[in-house]
Formats: sequence, structure tokens, C-alpha cells
Amino acid sequence: MGKATGIVEVYGVVAAFVACDAGCKAANVTVETFDRNKPDNADELKVPLIVTVKFRGRVSDVRAAVEAAKEAAEKVSGVVTAHVIPNTEPDTEKMLKISGFDKD
Repeated sequence: MGKATGIVEVYGVVAAFVACDAGCKAANVTVETFDRNKPDNADELKVPLIVTVKFRGRVSDVRAAVEAAKEAAEKVSGVVTAHVIPNTEPDTEKMLKISGFDKD
């Protein structure tokens, strides 16, 4: 059985680090590589970069991490969306390693 995955999209790198720190302090989770997305309407957003923080672990820990991350990120620049996948499929787990930070 796969681990649970928690995904939190936030506005900006600073909010991502704050969310990641809060989630890791709130629960026994590990973190996958951050990902980024600069949407077409970036100039219209308060922060023109969306960063995804990905937590892994037991379902209860991941849920606690996601909630803590959302609360912390809201205080910085905001949350776009968040979701918990209770039992991540192996093919989906491969996708968690993808990161736009290593691309131009």
C-alpha cells in the first residue's frame, strides 16, 4: 500500500517554505521536491508564481501537515488549493518527483 500524499499549492516561494516548515512541525511527514507553475494570468495574481508543497506519510499525519501548511501559508500570501490522496498509486508516486524548478 502506498503512502498518503498531501498537496498544497501556495502563492510564492516564501509561503511554500513557511507552509513546508509548519507541516513538518505538525506531523511526522516527509517532503517531496517543490514544484512551480507560472500561470498565464500571472500578472493578475498578487504573487505571480504558484508553488506546490508535497507531503508524504500516514493519512492522519498528512492531513495534519496539510492543515498546518494551509494555515501558515494563509498568513503569508495565500493558498490556491490543497488535497490529500489517502493511498497514492505507484504511477502517481512517480509524478511526485517532477519539479519545474529545474527548468528554465
